[in-house]
Amino acid sequence: MTALLTCLFIAMLLPYLAKVPVGYAMAKAQSASSDGVTGYDNHHPREQQAKLTGMGARAVAAHQNAFESLLIFAVAVVAVIAVDKVSDAAVTYAIVHIIARLAYNLFYLLDWSNLRSTSWFIGIYCSFAILWQAF
Repeated sequence: MTALLTCLFIAMLLPYLAKVPVGYAMAKAQSASSDGVTGYDNHHPREQQAKLTGMGARAVAAHQNAFESLLIFAVAVVAVIAVDKVSDAAVTYAIVHIIARLAYNLFYLLDWSNLRSTSWFIGIYCSFAILWQAF
């Protein structure tokens, strides 16, 4: 169970780690906001994020997807723990999920769409496979 909880903790950190390249892209933004702020606009960050292009826009999408993935993964892990069906398979799926999600973020930033989609599929498959262990 410790390995599952460790993977859950890492998965909870991933959306915030995925925010780092978003912040970098926002800080490098050259366009001025309506109140004259250049760089990172802490007054209107969502507006600024919506205007990012290229790597910045992909970083925002990866950040948002990390939250979406966390929901499904967390439910699966909690369900397996709640019904006391923690197995080696569930732990392996959790580890593979974390690796796939790390790869997903990297592939998104690099704009390697086919590998990104493959890693997304592996991650989501692992989440459902973990939940299946609860039955």
